[in-house]
Amino acid sequence: MIEYLIIAVLVIWSAVVVFKKVFPKTSNSVFSKMSIFCEQHGWQRLSQCLKPKIASGCAGGCGCSVDDKPISKNVEVKPVKWN
Repeated sequence: MIEYLIIAVLVIWSAVVVFKKVFPKTSNSVFSKMSIFCEQHGWQRLSQCLKPKIASGCAGGCGCSVDDKPISKNVEVKPVKWN
C-alpha cells in the first residue's frame, strides 16, 4: 500500500515539473491563483511555497537566468597526424 502512495507522489511531482516547463505562463497564473486562495484561508506558509518566482533573464518564460551568458567556443583546428 505504501508503494502506491510513493509512486503516486512521484507521478504527481513529475507532472507538476513538466507542466511548469511546458506551459510556464499558464503554470504561473495557476500557482498564483492557488497562492491567493491559500493566503485567504490563512495558510501563509503554503501560500509562500506556491507563489511563482519573479521572471528574470529574458522574461520570455523560458526559465533562463540573468547570469546566462553566451558561450564562446574558440576551438583551434589541429591537424591530424597520420603515423
